[in-house]
Amino acid sequence: MIIKVKVKPRSRKNEVKKLPDGSWVVWVKAPPTDGAANEMVRDVLADYLDKPKRCIIIKSGLASRFKIFEIT
Repeated sequence: MIIKVKVKPRSRKNEVKKLPDGSWVVWVKAPPTDGAANEMVRDVLADYLDKPKRCIIIKSGLASRFKIFEIT
């Protein structure tokens, strides 16, 4: 499964929301430095989807707020 995600770093809480257009918004507490927000997004998505973290792969957007993830 491929999903489009908008990441909102430095939020007050970790949260996931699926939008009606099929994209996702993920709020994470981590700052967008040294890949911390990317790792936190993987953690939050893994918990939300009840999948192991190794199944959540960032396909594009490592340095962007808009990312594409592959869920295996």
